[in-house]
Amino acid sequence: MDMTALKTLIILGATASLGACTSIGPDKTVDRGVNAHHLSTLVAGIWVDPNGCDHWIIDDGVEGYLSERLTPDGRPVCSGVALPTEVVGPFQQGTFIPDPL
Repeated sequence: MDMTALKTLIILGATASLGACTSIGPDKTVDRGVNAHHLSTLVAGIWVDPNGCDHWIIDDGVEGYLSERLTPDGRPVCSGVALPTEVVGPFQQGTFIPDPL
């Protein structure tokens, strides 16, 4: 196989694999449960992982949401706001459903 054919094969394979990454599905920014609302209406707290880095956390009583806290350039934020594995902030506010835990 010559180099041009090999390069073409690599480019086609990469394009096909990137196409598989496209996500088709429901909007994950909206809670569709009993107390349906847009997640931006809730207040997030911060959970500190075992490595000391921050994650946004929301608990609306039925479901929970967690995402890594990142700087604008994509690096993890490790602020030292709490000890590892602890949560700080009003992450359970904004819901009328009690948390069974």
